[in-house]
Amino acid sequence: GEPRQSEPWWHDFADPQLNRLIELLLAENLSLEQGLARLEQAQAVARQAGAGQWPGLTLSGEAGRSRQPAATGSFTGNHQQLAVAAAFEIDLWGKLAARSKAADYSTRANFAELQTLTLGLVSQLIDLYYLAVEQRAQILLTEQTIASFSETQNRVEQRYRLGLRPAIDLYQARQSLQNARAGRELFEAGLANTEHAMAVLIGRFPDRSSSVKLADLPALVRSFPVGLPSQLLEQRPDLRAAMDRIAAADQNVAAAIAERFPSINLLASYGTSRQEITSGVLSGDFWSLLSSLTLPIFDAGRRQAEVERNRAVLREAIAAYRLAVLNAFREIEDGLANHRASELRIQHLAESENATAATMRLAWQNYLQGLSDYLPVLTAQRAHYDTQSRLLAARRQLISNRISLARALGGNWMETEIERRLVTSPGDQKNE
Repeated sequence: GEPRQSEPWWHDFADPQLNRLIELLLAENLSLEQGLARLEQAQAVARQAGAGQWPGLTLSGEAGRSRQPAATGSFTGNHQQLAVAAAFEIDLWGKLAARSKAADYSTRANFAELQTLTLGLVSQLIDLYYLAVEQRAQILLTEQTIASFSETQNRVEQRYRLGLRPAIDLYQARQSLQNARAGRELFEAGLANTEHAMAVLIGRFPDRSSSVKLADLPALVRSFPVGLPSQLLEQRPDLRAAMDRIAAADQNVAAAIAERFPSINLLASYGTSRQEITSGVLSGDFWSLLSSLTLPIFDAGRRQAEVERNRAVLREAIAAYRLAVLNAFREIEDGLANHRASELRIQHLAESENATAATMRLAWQNYLQGLSDYLPVLTAQRAHYDTQSRLLAARRQLISNRISLARALGGNWMETEIERRLVTSPGDQKNE
């Protein structure tokens, strides 16, 4: 049976602001708009291919007035004709059915590829969102550090003016303060670039109107169920697309082979005509039945070359699928390894933060008591700020690793979102 619909994994973050941005992306993203248009093209091609298995009916009408020479002089008369014609190719070798199946598989592949695109875009937006959260936290940390360095500079300057400390202490304190201010500008630029990228993802001009308000980096407590390798093949939309491409290529091979065999066409027409002649009016019904047999005899190897081309396409599709499977497992193994490494790194940095905070307090006490110069204080302050900053970056990297792992595991939650957007797309006005 069909796999159960998976839940959107970002709901674990429980962030309404993030959920709103994802809703905007799913409704307005221009890359998704392109993907939907490609899917609708594939659907139209499939309908065209399927129509080839049914008879074609045409209605034709003709009316005219003509002048012709006759024994008693020229004659001018009218004529009218109305006819219905039907044409049907007997699919003796399954050529038309194979083409229709190939188009259907291609449509399925396009749908799965659109799922892959949706998964990638949502993952990219979430990654950018938490990068923006981290950049804001880095700016806040830097501002706190600037305030701390400014207070330190004032205290050092007081001791310098009293003649208790040398001028180099004051210069080093000023240097630390200005370096912190310079670092803040880098984080500001990074935040602006991140918010510009988020704006484009939700189909807006790259300004900062979609600015992330104050938010915190979430604590990750739940682990993702990685599951069995066989389940991965079902969960990954890119693998489903690659498999459908194989099936489509296989059907195209069958159609190309059938193209080399005879084709039988049936033609029928029925209608009524009225024509004025010199002796009176001719009117009545007419009909015709015709069957034709076409047998390729010599085409300089064109049809055989088409068979070989389609077989090569099939081999390419099989190789692409095998490579996609290998890459899928590699992405999961990388994601698990990176996730474990990030968790351990956060533990080490948290312990380091406690150590640097204690070192900074002790160095400052020794300095105020005249037991040491300013350099240990300067070194401890920089180390503490650097550790806090790296801890923020590591926590955000853990979230990025979680996002990468969720993306690698796939899912089918995208189906509902794509179908909802298909309903609201301009192409939905077509006749099914």
